[in-house]
Amino acid sequence: MADPSSYRPKPGQIPDSPGVYKFRDEHRRVIYVGKAKSLRQRLANYFQPLTSLHPRTATMVTTAASVEWTVVATEVEALQLEYSWIKEFDPRFNVKYRDDKSYPYLAVTMNEEFPRVQVMRGAKKKGVRYFGPYSHAWAIRETVDLMLRVFPVRTCSAGVFKRSAQIGRPCLLGYIGKCAAPCVGRVTPEEHRELAEDFSDFMAGRTGAYLRRVEQQMMAAAEDMEYERAARLRDDLGALKKALEKNAIVFNDATDADLIAVAEDELEAAVQIFHVRGGRVRGQRGWVTDKVEAVDTAGLVEHALQQLYGEETGDSVPKEVLVPALPEDADAVSGWLASRRGSAVSLRIPQRGDKKALMVTVARNAQQALVLHKTKRASDLTTRSRALEEIATALELDSAPLRIECFDISHLQGDDVVASMVVFEDGLARKSEYRRFQIKGFEGQDDVRSMHEVISRRFKRYLSEKARTGEWVEEESSGGADTSGRTVGELQTVNELQPHGELQSVGELVDASGRPTDAPGRGGPGDPAGPAPAPHSGEVSALQDEDGRPKRFAYPPQLLVVDGGRPQVAAAKRALDELGIDDIAVCGLAKRLEEVWVPEEDDPVVLPRSSEGLYLLQRVRDEAHRFAITYQRAKRTKRFKAGPLDAVPGLGDTRKHALIKHFGSVKRLRSATIDEICEVPGIGRKTAETVAAALAEAVPAAPAVNTATGEIMEEDDGGSTT
Repeated sequence: MADPSSYRPKPGQIPDSPGVYKFRDEHRRVIYVGKAKSLRQRLANYFQPLTSLHPRTATMVTTAASVEWTVVATEVEALQLEYSWIKEFDPRFNVKYRDDKSYPYLAVTMNEEFPRVQVMRGAKKKGVRYFGPYSHAWAIRETVDLMLRVFPVRTCSAGVFKRSAQIGRPCLLGYIGKCAAPCVGRVTPEEHRELAEDFSDFMAGRTGAYLRRVEQQMMAAAEDMEYERAARLRDDLGALKKALEKNAIVFNDATDADLIAVAEDELEAAVQIFHVRGGRVRGQRGWVTDKVEAVDTAGLVEHALQQLYGEETGDSVPKEVLVPALPEDADAVSGWLASRRGSAVSLRIPQRGDKKALMVTVARNAQQALVLHKTKRASDLTTRSRALEEIATALELDSAPLRIECFDISHLQGDDVVASMVVFEDGLARKSEYRRFQIKGFEGQDDVRSMHEVISRRFKRYLSEKARTGEWVEEESSGGADTSGRTVGELQTVNELQPHGELQSVGELVDASGRPTDAPGRGGPGDPAGPAPAPHSGEVSALQDEDGRPKRFAYPPQLLVVDGGRPQVAAAKRALDELGIDDIAVCGLAKRLEEVWVPEEDDPVVLPRSSEGLYLLQRVRDEAHRFAITYQRAKRTKRFKAGPLDAVPGLGDTRKHALIKHFGSVKRLRSATIDEICEVPGIGRKTAETVAAALAEAVPAAPAVNTATGEIMEEDDGGSTT
């Protein structure tokens, strides 16, 4: 536990201006990001006596080892930078909202020649219009099925669309009138895009004018005695009204607004959002988070606004946002929202009427979500904690292994040998930190040697990161040993692994050990990156270093697990010993009897079959195996599909496709002259010569044989067999 006074800034060092600050721990990981109108006043609050701080704040400042800041011009810029840093560094002491599930959206792919209506999940794509989110995908499909009668927009996949265009016949939806069949030319691309635009406008809430227009067309058709057309328009009108009935009217003035409500207790908070468009509730979503920082309702609302609109622009940000409490810098937040939308955004607390009544409903949903979450999580948290304690007891660890890394080797009879590294934190998988390795040191099947290579490579990266951030302290005498028993010469070797040319943050204060600026990797005179900038300037260089990013190898595990028995465990332990690492526990889980092996022990540790600790180790081992075998199969498939053009150096997929498209087949390309190959766009003479030489050296594939008739099937000019 660090003493905050050891890295407290000196009086007058911190500027009295808006900015964003970062606290880092002893491993240089960013653990907290905050913003302030006045950096001097805000940071001074963190260095009060620990007894006067909130318990969560006290935990953060004692975990930290340094603090640094960036000065900005306005509070809006501070808000934007704070959001960017929270997203980039994923600090452990910042409140982070995560969806409890991946909500489906109704999407219209306006970025395609023939826009498609479909259900989409995950990250939003440029050029696609989204509506929602919805609680269930079936709700989207019911709505789309009703609206396709009026707006027959394409809903098929690219493969189905291409196939229908090839055979000249539309799919079933084209025959029953629920698709305009642009695949066979029934409508032009412009007409189909107009249909997609009308569909999008209707979903965006502009429904009144369209309903009146359809009704007028129906009446005009009836007057002209076009009764069949009038009946079709009547049915269209009924379908649209039925689709609208699925979203009850909550505001009579066709308001576009988002309503945000928060339910919280001492430990957790739940957020619910209702998306209202055109006066109707068009979507709903919610999050639950741990309150890892001392934050009130206003702070939770501010974090929720950053999460909701940090990646949104244009109409995705509504004109009005209703909240239960205004953020501390309400004007700055409103300005930030306005910059995202491109026009003014009203941020306020509803006081009366329909909006106040709907806010009560949203708050009730948030409270129910928090109760449901706590009911589900109670047993889960208890089970995970018990599992970690059982592992610590069985392996005689000093504390529960909050971070576990597991390694597995996968191959097929010695070919495509790969390895996986999976990470579990607090008993849960942290997939963003999974890693894959290719075995490079040798060829063939040797799991023990492969395990030694992978462990060595992973922890060389760990030592490289420590050297780069200056955590290794050299002795004054040449060749002396550092605190981990590694010689200065060895440290220099590790330090050479780091990328050069990265500068440390100018705003960094004193780190936990008070190391001099000429330590390895800290920008001293002997550092290839050049001399370090002057410390304590209060600003951060535009060339930020990458310390603190959660996706690097600088975070060591408390427990290293290998998939295997005594030989694999011995190999992993030997790799750590060779690197001078002695503070990481190692064990292996053998598949046959599910025995836990530890280094230098003749007998395994046997955990009870009903043990939660054994179950957690099995989950970790099985996840590593799944991740490894998935990678191995992908490499094998890629190798089997490789053709003669894949061996041409510098020839990417685009130019390979251009060559095949131009000549029709590899057979024709092989017989082409260099001048003919040069005719392909993007292929120069040097590349053409390389392609011709590679194809000349490649052995043509043996002709296929029909096993039923014995007939030899020669490759035709189109690249297929007959």
